[in-house]
Amino acid sequence: MNKYFLDYLDELESEAIYILREVWAQFENPVILFSGGKDSILVTHLARKAFYPSKIPFPLMHVDTGHNFPETIQFRDDLIEELGVQLIVGSVQESIDTGRVAEEKGRNATRNALQITTLLDAIESNKVDCAIGGGRRDEEKARAKERFFSHRDDFGQWDPKNQRPELWNLLNGKYFEGEHFRAFPISNWTEMDVWNYIKRENISIPSLYLAHQREVVRRSDSWIPVSEHLKLEENEKIETKKIRFRTLGDITITGGIESDADTLEKIVEEVSAMRMTERGNRSDDKRSETAMEDRKKQGYF
Repeated sequence: MNKYFLDYLDELESEAIYILREVWAQFENPVILFSGGKDSILVTHLARKAFYPSKIPFPLMHVDTGHNFPETIQFRDDLIEELGVQLIVGSVQESIDTGRVAEEKGRNATRNALQITTLLDAIESNKVDCAIGGGRRDEEKARAKERFFSHRDDFGQWDPKNQRPELWNLLNGKYFEGEHFRAFPISNWTEMDVWNYIKRENISIPSLYLAHQREVVRRSDSWIPVSEHLKLEENEKIETKKIRFRTLGDITITGGIESDADTLEKIVEEVSAMRMTERGNRSDDKRSETAMEDRKKQGYF
């Protein structure tokens, strides 16, 4: 009797596709939260597989802070054109202009937390009942508490003590009016899993993940890229380094690492030797010990 064995990447892929199909079966108006980073690209690729040969049956939603890497926006637009799906954009700048949020000031000012209001407004105005994200449990201790289906109350807030049990992978997407869910199909993936899968599937990624020459400044133990949004301090100087980024956020808060990894093979080799989490160079996560959990409780991804 022949037995069919899945390798670990096939198992992870199968689990993620199951979650995506459960979302489509249980919710009326889901979206994929798309940032242009590797995890949201991976989720989009898995959704493509889950519903092939049909198109992805729901839109992609991007919360545009106005402080994005130009390469990320170009990648997003090219992918949307290739997929032929709808793109919903929530604008943080519009939230600022209309007085929904106030711009932060000071040396470490960021629009990261401002995304919360813009995201919740976009979810409400588009009547989204499930937003699919690329969060993974290995990224950060707050994300380690997440279920596949993460319940959010009618204020869009997350209570880690009030989540549905998911015994035997039975997922409960029932919600009351005004509430919604976040779904995390790649919860059980690690950074190494993501890169091995991207390499295996030959998935296109922004060039930012590959080592390249870039102008940067040293700040908060990270190499912060020079941009129109970066205000130099007196003791800071611009240097040119061979840099790559392990995670992508706003250009103002995403620190790069010095690296020679300019191919997927080299990235896999480099990540295998890493001992620091990929979010270790994100200045938004360094604000406090519970920075991520505090934002999640307010409605963050």
